Amino acid sequence: MILKRLLLLLILSPFIASPLSADEDFISHYEYGQMLYTYPRGVSCVECHGEAGEGKVIAEFRDIHGKEQIIGPDIRGKRLDEMILAMNSYHDIMPRYYLTDEEIKAIYDFLKEKSKRMNVRRK
Repeated sequence: MILKRLLLLLILSPFIASPLSADEDFISHYEYGQMLYTYPRGVSCVECHGEAGEGKVIAEFRDIHGKEQIIGPDIRGKRLDEMILAMNSYHDIMPRYYLTDEEIKAIYDFLKEKSKRMNVRRK
């Protein structure tokens, strides 16, 4: 009986062990931030803030004052505390995403790293 259990344990042990060690993740911190920035809750930050947070024209229209634009601001220079405050506030245009501080930090870190990588490629 003990021999059967031991044999069964040896046979099943590769399937029971986790494929990732304790210090590994399924995706990197950068990829997690990228995923959240691209698809935080079904509405993309990219649509208004651009690929790397550089800002973007959302819409152009004419009214009695002439040609007007709605612009998603450049968020690359924001501090983490400013981003957390902005993401947890209500805005006229930007939806509220209800992200945790850790999720916002991942987005913040992604934007900082992406800007760095883009600057390296330009040189």
